[in-house]
Amino acid sequence: MVNWNNLDTLASYEELKQAKRVNLVEAMSGESGAERVKKYSVPMAEGLVYNYAAKQVDDGILADLVKLAEEAQLAEKFEVLYNGEMVNTGEKRLVLHHMTRGQLGEPVEADGVDKRTFYTTQQQKIAEFANKVHAGEITNAAGEKFTTVVQIGIGGSDLGPRAIYLALENWAKKHDTLKMEAKFISNVDPDDAAAVLNSIDVAHSIFVLVSKSGTTLETLTNESFVKDALKNAGLDASKHMIAVTSETSPLAKSADYLAAFFMDDYIGGRYSSSSAVGGAVLSLAFGPEVFAAFLDGMAEEDKLCKNKNVLENPSMLDALIGVYERNVLGYLCTAVLPYSQALSRFPAHLQQLDMESNGKSVNRFGERVSYETGPVIFGEPGTNGQHSFYQLLHQGTSIVPLQFIGYRNNQMETDVVIQGSTSQQKLCANVAAQIVAFACGKEDENRNKNFEGGRPSSIIIGDQVNPRTVGALLAHFENKVMFQGFVWNVNSFDQEGVQLGKLLAKRVLAHDTDGALKEYSDLLNI
Repeated sequence: MVNWNNLDTLASYEELKQAKRVNLVEAMSGESGAERVKKYSVPMAEGLVYNYAAKQVDDGILADLVKLAEEAQLAEKFEVLYNGEMVNTGEKRLVLHHMTRGQLGEPVEADGVDKRTFYTTQQQKIAEFANKVHAGEITNAAGEKFTTVVQIGIGGSDLGPRAIYLALENWAKKHDTLKMEAKFISNVDPDDAAAVLNSIDVAHSIFVLVSKSGTTLETLTNESFVKDALKNAGLDASKHMIAVTSETSPLAKSADYLAAFFMDDYIGGRYSSSSAVGGAVLSLAFGPEVFAAFLDGMAEEDKLCKNKNVLENPSMLDALIGVYERNVLGYLCTAVLPYSQALSRFPAHLQQLDMESNGKSVNRFGERVSYETGPVIFGEPGTNGQHSFYQLLHQGTSIVPLQFIGYRNNQMETDVVIQGSTSQQKLCANVAAQIVAFACGKEDENRNKNFEGGRPSSIIIGDQVNPRTVGALLAHFENKVMFQGFVWNVNSFDQEGVQLGKLLAKRVLAHDTDGALKEYSDLLNI
């Protein structure tokens, strides 16, 4: 039987708080550091490796984290989730995003259908549609091929698919599988839509409207923007638009769209990249085979999360170390630092994934918790970040745990030798140097040049950014966030925190305001 208990009621948590702290400077210096790098590493799917040698853990801390995982029943909770129990207590829904990429447990039926079949059916329909577009069987009114796909959506309908598209765009060019250029419109700011529409040939563009309810204000506003642009170009908007929505939304059977592909209530927006939300735009951009490879990478990483041995379960281990940093060591933030320009928007997606999931102050039963929950997530690609905010990370008053991501090879498989080394070698040298610099520091009599060290980090290392490794990487973080939510006993699958502002915005637009809301509305000439 699974028990949902608060973190501060667990005996293993009390043990963890009493455990001796690790002196990271000593641990990572000299031969001790070399041995840690070899020892504290665990394989992920698709050839990735999670190395946590530069974290403030040792065998004793790890043993306590294993106890915490067992007492919190993390493996058992994952099992009830993928077997279809109602884990989203806030909205009283199943949580089924794992099922979009594989069957981890028992068949799950909801809404009168087998859900794995539902998701694969949508994927097949998307694949057939994309293939027809690429083959010129579905064209614009002039019988010409579509060359650009534009996703219209916000939040999870934008951040994940956009991050994945950017991650794979150069890889697809190199492997001759970039079928269509993709663009994204998300912000209700009219400058966003205008910038995209001014950069494309609308006559050769197909637009993907993503809204589960069919009522998302920002998305429908941008759809109107696009429809006006098509109309002004003398084009029939219904011949240029498809919808990704729920079967019960007003978009589902509308004649305004070439086709409609379906999602459901059991997959939150930030977990929806592996559903039709990501499937439509990515299959059109790269071809269905590339999207299928992305799903395969996710599925392989999901399988590792079933392992009850914490030290062989990279997502669970990463999650537990993060809980230790947040709740015992007291660190507020985590920086995500991919040393790959392809992953330039990956930190932005992880911001939503993590902070929308675990940014909660009440537990699964609506009771206020007395401990910290989700961290603040931020980040930029290296080496750009080194010349931006790394100053604070190295010498600021707050310690920020770091999550590096690095690859041995670039995507384009071209490089140049300058001063005896290639650009890729310089990139990799920087990430290796940063890990040791943060951990070990450097003593200097000049206090401005003194580095205290003791700044923890981990790194995920792979050979190259490609569809399967991107899938595995994303699944790792999705599952990490899930496991942390289990430890904190919060509901990681609702997001009520985004609703209040929307409700007040509707009042402003209806001129139903008073007090400060009216004054701010007047200042903005609404």
